[in-house]
Amino acid sequence: MSGPEIAVDRSSPVPLYFQVAEQFAAAIQRGDLAPGDRLDSELRLADQLGLSRPTVRHAIQHLVDKGLIVRRRGVGTHVVRGEVRRSVELTSLHDDLLRAGQRPSTSVLELATVPCPPEVAAALGVPADSEVQHLRRLRFADGEPLAVMENWLPIDRVRLTIDALQGNGLYGILRAGGIRIRGAQQRIGARAATGAEAQMLGERRGAPMLTMTRTAYDDQGHYVEHGAHIYRATRYSLEVTVAER
Repeated sequence: MSGPEIAVDRSSPVPLYFQVAEQFAAAIQRGDLAPGDRLDSELRLADQLGLSRPTVRHAIQHLVDKGLIVRRRGVGTHVVRGEVRRSVELTSLHDDLLRAGQRPSTSVLELATVPCPPEVAAALGVPADSEVQHLRRLRFADGEPLAVMENWLPIDRVRLTIDALQGNGLYGILRAGGIRIRGAQQRIGARAATGAEAQMLGERRGAPMLTMTRTAYDDQGHYVEHGAHIYRATRYSLEVTVAER
């Protein structure tokens, strides 16, 4: 596609790559480049702008690092969709995406009965090595990978199926099974993506990830699930409302 008009000032002390990146960023913010729009190749942009290919590559990487564009081998470079903003509440990501007008979809990577890891057993209040349901999912928002979600559940509460998990959020399945989730203990953090995580989420190795661990309990005070999730920091943020006491 034809991109925005880019002009560089070679007499400016501002690096050329940064001039290019900032003008692309401004075009994205104005809406001149819309989510899903494809950018020209590095070689073509370099030719159009009269710049070296390394300079253009540096500009594109800067935009990738800011979360404005994404590069995929064999597909090209595209403007990303808007950031997913989520309030810190006792809700599922699936339901939050629906409320935000974004289309959630799920790829179930694993669903099995496994011995409970010691740290998870302590969180759920079950004996170590007792059998639990373990699931791992890749969650998409409008077709873009957003999060890798791992959960463990006692086997005697509700039986999960791949079909149900692909079409519904976990909390919706629990509610349908008669489980009323009353509260949760939750921790939010950050770390770098592993190589495997980066590949699944369309990020570079070592890219920043938001993390969230949560142990939810029902209205009887019994723990019903423990989750360990990672989210793309370039596409996802958590919002908290605070008030003076």
